[in-house]
Amino acid sequence: MEKTALLIIDFQNDYFSSFKGAKFPLVGCEEASLNAAKILAKFREKKYNIVHIRHEKDSENATFFKKDTQGALIHKNVAAREKEKIITKNFPNSFLNTELKEYLDKLGIKKLIIVGAMSHMCIDATVRAASDFGYDCTVVSDSCATKSLQYDTVEIPSLFVHATIMAALEFAYSKVINTDKLLEEL
Repeated sequence: MEKTALLIIDFQNDYFSSFKGAKFPLVGCEEASLNAAKILAKFREKKYNIVHIRHEKDSENATFFKKDTQGALIHKNVAAREKEKIITKNFPNSFLNTELKEYLDKLGIKKLIIVGAMSHMCIDATVRAASDFGYDCTVVSDSCATKSLQYDTVEIPSLFVHATIMAALEFAYSKVINTDKLLEEL
């Protein structure tokens, strides 16, 4: 698994309803992060490559992930350890205006295991970009979280938002599996 990296995307305090003062809580974020923590533990045990990615907004009008706030910090369930790479981004696509691609290429990474939030934004954007760059992607569905959305007058429950994104990614961009299956493969 030398050519593989785990990307942990945006599991930050503002997404967790258990975090006092959470600005943008997601459905199932706690459970998804605990699944991601199992994967993270296995990667640490095997000394595989790990990249923590966090979103930060440097605007007075930011409603969540505002720079220099507790809400923008990586949640304790998947907190980075010393010497684990942390990349800060400002867009849903983790590659856009960051050092992520250069870092992965320097390590010779070919395969990405992707977990995090939100399924319909940063997971979707990052997986599509990674696939376009030629990386072999695996999304761990139960290690990702999202929220309900509304379009026009239609309320879309988070379960459907998540399932739709996973189905779309699996169709052309990524393998999609659950945590237990991935852990068996590691």
